Amino acid sequence: MRDSWPLGVMRRRPRGAAMAVEAVRPQSYQEVAGLLRRASAEGTVVVPTGGLSAVTGAVDIQPGQLALDLTALNRVLEIDELNLTARVQAGVNGLELEELLNRRGLTLGHFPSSLPVATVGGLIATRSSGQESTFYGSIEDLVQGLTVCLPDGTIAEVLPGPRSAIGPALHEIFIGSEGALGVVLDAVLRVSRLPAATHGRGFDFATLEAGLDAMREIVQCGVRPLVLRLYDREDTAFQGSTAEGCLLVAGTAGEAALAAAGMAVLEARCGAASDLGEEPFRRWRERRFHLSRERLLETLAAPGSFADTIEVAAPWDRLSALHAEVKAVLAAEGIGLCHFSHAYPQGCCAYFTFAGSAASEAEAEGAYQRCWEGAMEACFRHSATIGHHHGVGQVRAPWIRREMGEWWQVWERVRSSLDPKGVMNPNAVGAARKTSS
Repeated sequence: MRDSWPLGVMRRRPRGAAMAVEAVRPQSYQEVAGLLRRASAEGTVVVPTGGLSAVTGAVDIQPGQLALDLTALNRVLEIDELNLTARVQAGVNGLELEELLNRRGLTLGHFPSSLPVATVGGLIATRSSGQESTFYGSIEDLVQGLTVCLPDGTIAEVLPGPRSAIGPALHEIFIGSEGALGVVLDAVLRVSRLPAATHGRGFDFATLEAGLDAMREIVQCGVRPLVLRLYDREDTAFQGSTAEGCLLVAGTAGEAALAAAGMAVLEARCGAASDLGEEPFRRWRERRFHLSRERLLETLAAPGSFADTIEVAAPWDRLSALHAEVKAVLAAEGIGLCHFSHAYPQGCCAYFTFAGSAASEAEAEGAYQRCWEGAMEACFRHSATIGHHHGVGQVRAPWIRREMGEWWQVWERVRSSLDPKGVMNPNAVGAARKTSS
């Protein structure tokens, strides 16, 4: 049982069907606790799973290991429309949760492209970010509290309140931990009311640099756009846009007056671009989940093919140079595209897509690895983080300690303290580790 890591898919092509592994689907928190207690006593490796939509190889279960399928813990326990929270079990499907909230005039505001197949537990475990994160925030901004089961079977209950200064917010160490520290059972999530109005347009910038400057000015002037999504020339053409340069899809949302005022600011800041009207925004919203796991897996079906996405983030003054260097690496192996999204006053995410084909499986893997190695080295040269929202798993394992520096030993000590027997996911956040006997 594995996630959707493209290299894992490629390596399975020659041998066909995946190996069978033992899987359990607990129906209660107490059953999860009992399973973890037995696993710790027996030294059995346990890997929590959900929708298997991750693309990093964090879920790669081998014979002798136990797949802990959390999809039966799929209840929405409470929706509090006054305090704007929802308590949700880990196995709840992301899109189904959003549709339920919408029927009550609410939204989580979390829209990763994997939402139709992802679970809430998976979104938390990978520290995910959605397409409207500039407005609503990423998953760490939306999680108010967690209930988790530790490797020894202890259940740590969610704590109440919108914020607390009683020590560090310890539940946050589980956000992005990829199943290394225990099992997320449920979460209290901050939700929002559906916006009264939404505005969106497309703008055609002559150069990528002009588009990036406009994005930076917009988020630094105090506006919180619903979306800012800038495509480079190659990705603009791939999207089928009428733009001749670089397409920027921009949107605002909120109370009618606020949404309109925000769009007026966006239009003013995009004065150097051609206004393409509302159609690019509408088209993007209709297709927002089309470039999903299924599309990627279709691309990888042919022998000798390779494809993946690499999402990184950098300060504004490094993005253009980073883009040029990574694009050159990808172009040397096949096709390389890039768009910029998840904008912050301090910088932005650059999301690269690459694909190609080779005469043999070995050559395809070599090309795939060169794309990743070149992109990661470019990140270190340009002070970029090597991952923005997909997680770590196996794909970023060779570089994780280099990025974390001395913080790596902090992570290792936390992990060893909570899981001294080393029974939790060995491919979480980088690599397997030595354990106590």
